[in-house]
Amino acid sequence: MAGSLMVNRRRLLVGAGALAGAALIPGAASASAPVGARPARSRLDYPFTLGVASGDPLPDSVVLWTRLAPRPLELDGGMPGRDVAVRWQVSESESFRKPVRQGVAMARAVDGHAVHVDVKGLRPHRWYWYRFIAGSEASPVGRTRTAPALGTAPAVAFAFVSCSQYEHGYFTAYRHMADENPDVVFHLGDYIYEYAPGGYVAPGGNVRDHVGDEIRTIEDYRRRYAQYRTDADLQEAHAAAPWIVTWDDHEVDNNYADDIPENRDPGQGNDTTANFRARRAAAYKAYWENMPLRADRRAVGADMPLYRGFTYGNTASFSVLDTRQYRTDQPCDDQFPAGCGEEFDPDATILGNAQASWLEDRLAGSASVWNVVPQQIFFANLDGEEGGPTDDDPRDGGYADGWDGYRASRHRLLDFVAERGVENFVVLTGDIHSHYLADLRRDFEDESSPVLGTELVCSSISSGGDGSDRSSFWPLLQPENPHLRYNSNRRGYVSCRLDAETCRADYRVLDYVSEPGAGLRTDASYVIESGEPGAQPA
Repeated sequence: MAGSLMVNRRRLLVGAGALAGAALIPGAASASAPVGARPARSRLDYPFTLGVASGDPLPDSVVLWTRLAPRPLELDGGMPGRDVAVRWQVSESESFRKPVRQGVAMARAVDGHAVHVDVKGLRPHRWYWYRFIAGSEASPVGRTRTAPALGTAPAVAFAFVSCSQYEHGYFTAYRHMADENPDVVFHLGDYIYEYAPGGYVAPGGNVRDHVGDEIRTIEDYRRRYAQYRTDADLQEAHAAAPWIVTWDDHEVDNNYADDIPENRDPGQGNDTTANFRARRAAAYKAYWENMPLRADRRAVGADMPLYRGFTYGNTASFSVLDTRQYRTDQPCDDQFPAGCGEEFDPDATILGNAQASWLEDRLAGSASVWNVVPQQIFFANLDGEEGGPTDDDPRDGGYADGWDGYRASRHRLLDFVAERGVENFVVLTGDIHSHYLADLRRDFEDESSPVLGTELVCSSISSGGDGSDRSSFWPLLQPENPHLRYNSNRRGYVSCRLDAETCRADYRVLDYVSEPGAGLRTDASYVIESGEPGAQPA
């Protein structure tokens, strides 16, 4: 697989014959372009430095993405201030001898010369190859796969990842993930980090540097995405399979909550709501520009509809959440451990009512075996204080930025799962830079409370540096949180396989990210049997 998808210009079909064929794409010559738009010319420097990507697969459609940036670390990407016509092709073979879909899209200057193509009329659960052509230059070749159709129940292989701090380490885990040939990849947030160089230092020191200061403007965010996208391992992972993405905080500002930034100090650029909404608007627009998302997910000012669902036949229903845009402020001044009592506020919310109701509707209406909720932050109780709560004081030291800080939201969801009999409930989580597995109970303080589902938590791609076999606070967490079943503080990702009988989760780890080329190993594997809540070691 790796050999067939290397992001390498030498292997592209860019010879005279291939480009001559591309010039004869049916419909390309006749496709109308907006007034004032001109096709790219061969004198344009190689524009596909950021690679290609696909995402949000449906049974008959998938989104293709690229962004033109001949000089990606310049604020304008090295592009002229005009729209550029880009050809695209989709084929059932890597040779592109018989493209099944093709056309012309516009890389618009107003969108940072990003291209989003919603390719329709594809067949369910099929692999396709795709590429873009601008002038005489062809992009790397990507591979994508549509979702299975309703009424079918094939096995589904997916991986999920989060937290790739460019400065903290190399993205080797992305390349290993690509080698596994997943049907789809879920990225659960912190795709980029907003800090100035050295603003966030890994325990072992940073091994790479961000370009530019802390990002605040649309040009800043575009350049930061471009820097991350130039990483060859990340390009390889995008070219290997479609991605379904959601954000966490660092795509905007650390630990922000709706319109509330982390730092409100005067002179920090976030000291008014208006200032922060302007920053959020820039960040949201850049996120849409740089992700394989459909046009209906485009940001409108400081708002962007990101939560959405995907049905993989009768095998899995994926309900992707946004736990940043609609939440109330974190309780207890966002301290850990948090046990001030504010976490029990019945009016506090992490999803907002509309998203919470949407999730309940999807769970109630699911006809799939597995009900999977990809989301950002720790869902299970994470008690960080010695000694359990008492009848006189029910508070415990939870994680204010996670679902611990929003007990009413968590109770609402778990009560719904229990009362409606939602089966095979699995939550996917990122954010915390460590692997975990947790039993999900209606009452985390009562070990006799029935298990309703399982939370699978992935470590980071690079955030936190090399890490260690176990988190330093694991000896404290384990006795206080008996529902926590596993932990690793190494970098990596989780690889999963779903079928009608089982969900298998393999926790992949790397021993280091401070240098490129680390090997991959499986630290632990668990299996959940359909109809039997709770995971068991494989």
